[in-house]
Amino acid sequence: MTAQVDRATLLAYALPGLPIAMVGLPLYIYLPAFYAVDLGLGLGVVGAVLLAARLWDIVVDLGIGELSDRIHTRFGRRRPWLVLSLPVICLAVELLFRPVAPITWQYLLVWTMALYLGWTMFLLPYGAWGAELSTDYHERSRIAGSRETASVLGTLVAVTLPALIGGDQGDALNGLALAILALLPPAVAIAVATVSEPPPGPYQRQSLIEGYRVLARNRPFRRLILAYLFNGIANGLPATLFLMFVQYRLKSPSWAGVLLLEYFLLGIASVPLWVMASRHLGKHRAWTLAMAIACVAFAVVPFIPEGGVAWFALVCVVTGLCLGADLALPSSMWADVVDWDTAEMGTERAGLLFALWGVATKLALALAVGIAFPLLEVFGFVPGGAGAEGDGSGLFALAVLYAWVPVVFKAAAGIVIFRFEIDAETQAVLRRRIEAGQ
Repeated sequence: MTAQVDRATLLAYALPGLPIAMVGLPLYIYLPAFYAVDLGLGLGVVGAVLLAARLWDIVVDLGIGELSDRIHTRFGRRRPWLVLSLPVICLAVELLFRPVAPITWQYLLVWTMALYLGWTMFLLPYGAWGAELSTDYHERSRIAGSRETASVLGTLVAVTLPALIGGDQGDALNGLALAILALLPPAVAIAVATVSEPPPGPYQRQSLIEGYRVLARNRPFRRLILAYLFNGIANGLPATLFLMFVQYRLKSPSWAGVLLLEYFLLGIASVPLWVMASRHLGKHRAWTLAMAIACVAFAVVPFIPEGGVAWFALVCVVTGLCLGADLALPSSMWADVVDWDTAEMGTERAGLLFALWGVATKLALALAVGIAFPLLEVFGFVPGGAGAEGDGSGLFALAVLYAWVPVVFKAAAGIVIFRFEIDAETQAVLRRRIEAGQ
């Protein structure tokens, strides 16, 4: 399918991205602190539990990615998975966001694993479905940008709803759970009912060993997944530590919602700008430029003094504008990697490749939590304690983990991806090879 996707189809496809993103932000920002501090499990325990759940999620990713390629139904390969994921997600959201006593680390582990299972059942086929809606190099950026814009809108709802509700983090999670349960099922119903799946490309059963050997020889795959992993860690650290940084380093917790709103609104606004830039520079060079700009902004954060909300807001402006590139370009590039793999293998494996994409995403976020929380404890940072209220090593460690460590990872990602092999001309050649082989 090479024609431009019409706006109604694009809107219907992107719509489920809004409520499913409302699941993601609490998992990374509200939930760790809620279970660690409010429910008393501790930073080290919560960090270890969330890392373990993410490692389980990696195994689930590979299985669901493979199954979503192999299983064909009269309703398609991708859409049935979205429907099947709904009861799993809804039950896990209910019990994880609105916990029932007794609250133990086992409770957190079980229901986090359940939520990750449902989330994977949803997100992997959803991403592969979008990659298959068009075979055009630039149209893929438009599709990915629309989906990710809806996701950021969902994130904005997740940011602003707690402020509207008021109360503590438990009240915020309770309100978010009710909103997710109300919005996700109808959004999925609209997408599944109105957006068709293109006919599947060539598919042949291949041994897993041979399939992974081909991937190992796929240079664009290696570059993109490594760069995405590095950039994911760079994004995951400030996301995980944002609330703590604003509360304990800036001493301005009342500004947290405004700063998050500013950041994500600018991310939405910048998506079309980065899609336009990618038409002139190429996707990988535009993404590299965005990461370089973000590095400059993050580098100054540890120098911002207590109460320096205006300076930090300026950092949020710059990094928010760079967010649009992270949203639209990497997943569009991943669809091009699927073409490279299909041309080499003679078989379409979008589900499996998006599963590996999901592995990189989730591993990055798991490492962000699993590394940051224990290190904060090692350096004496205890929320509400002396390490949080003083000017010692705990606060400095918080600033370094929030800003300077992400700079290192983003710089590494930019170096890796700068020589990415697939541009518009190369992708057009790949499509001709695939179509000639059908």
